[in-house]
This record gives sequence, structure tokens and C-alpha cells, in this order.
Amino acid sequence: MPRSSDTKKKSPKEDKPLNDIDLRTGRPSPLRVLLVEDDDATAKVVSHYFIEQGVPVVHSVDGPSALTALRERTIDVIVLDIILPGPDGLEVCRQIRENSDVPIILLSAKVSEADRLIGFEAGADDYVTKPFSTKELFSRVVALVRRARGQVGPIKRSLVVEDVVLEPGALRAVRAGRDLNLTSYEFNILYALAERRGRVCTREALIEAAGGTAEGAFERSIDVHVSRVRQKLGDDARQPQILKTVRGTGYLFARPASEEG
Repeated sequence: MPRSSDTKKKSPKEDKPLNDIDLRTGRPSPLRVLLVEDDDATAKVVSHYFIEQGVPVVHSVDGPSALTALRERTIDVIVLDIILPGPDGLEVCRQIRENSDVPIILLSAKVSEADRLIGFEAGADDYVTKPFSTKELFSRVVALVRRARGQVGPIKRSLVVEDVVLEPGALRAVRAGRDLNLTSYEFNILYALAERRGRVCTREALIEAAGGTAEGAFERSIDVHVSRVRQKLGDDARQPQILKTVRGTGYLFARPASEEG
């Protein structure tokens, strides 16, 4: 759960119902968070902090209720605990990824690189270990949403790479008329590689281009994300023709491209 230093005294506005209204201004909130956490104490601390920042939280205690909330409401980012009753957070993450590219942050007490890789393989965009600071978690949430909305870095132009079309304004990638349904993290990786077509892109450069955080920024995590992008592109993992591995260095987008827009 969050560190004890994050726990604050109740303020009057914390007793108000959670909804899609910024409780400070009375106007609709620009950000909607789904928190999937069965520990009541952790859920209260996180929810109260987010509310204080003007961000409403939809709280679910298990996977089925979270999937229902995601179907019924517009959600900008999901904060998903791994340890849940019923299907665990990893399975819930996989189920979400079957139909949605909404950004997902996993919460876990497991800190090893192997555990984080399993989380990324399940479809997570970020991974936060317990105990955590609610302030840092909030910053991660905002950063993920800004990336997903294309609000990070300079304005990017659309790219056309033979039958692959990348539209950064909508974070949309299409190959041969088929939407690839990339997450924002995956889209940023593919865009960085396409933009540098014909040149090797190091793993460190991809981490930076994708907006990786200190927690998730290790080289093998990029390998997992590239593997997922290859799968969605239909690129043969054993003999890739589009995203080629440069051993010991990084990756290469191997096809010529033209820019538009």
C-alpha cells in the first residue's frame, strides 16, 4: 500500500461521492481513472489523493467489476493491482487488451525484472512497485494520459511506410487497411523506428521516445514491447522483415518510407 507519509487527514471534500466532476471547480474533469484494488486502505488513500488533485476515481475491487466499469464509462487510464480476488491483475490486463488500448499501470509488491517483464507481456504500459508514493503514482498517471493523447514532445507528422500508415494525432497505426490497435507506448516505439527508418535505434533511444519511466526503463522491457508490435504487424518473430533486431544494439525499421501531412 502507499507509504505512511502519504496518508493525510480527511478534508470535507473527501466525503463527497466519486464522479466525473472536478470537485475543486465543479466542472467536468479532463481525466478519468479506474482504480482496481481490493485493499480498502490503499484504495482510500489513492482515491483521496487523486480527488484532491481534481481527478475523480472509479473504484473496482476485482476484475469482473473493473471490466464492467470499462464497458460502461469512458476511462483514460487504469491503475490495476496484480493481487486480486478471482482473476489476478495480469489476467485482467490480458482481457482488457483484447478489446482496449487504454493505458494500464500495474501495482505490485514484486520488484524483480522478471516480474516486471511478465507485467509488460500481459499488456501493461507501466509498473509501480509497493510501497509507493501517491504523488509519484499520480505523476505516472498524468504522464501516461498525456502520451496517449499525443501531448508529449513536438508535433509529429503522419508517416507512410509502404502499407503501414502512422497517424500520431490519433495514435493510430494501420497496415494494409487493418487497424493494429497499438497502445500509446507501442505506437511511440513504432513511430520512433519508422521515423528513423534505415537507421539503427538503440534500446535507450526507444525508451526515451516511448516516454518510459525510471521504474520501467530497462532494456528487456523494450524487447517485450517490440515483440508485441511485431505480432500486431504480422511480422515473423523468427525472421522479421519489418522490425529487425541489431544484435547488441537495438532495432531497425527496414522498409523505405515517405512522409505526408
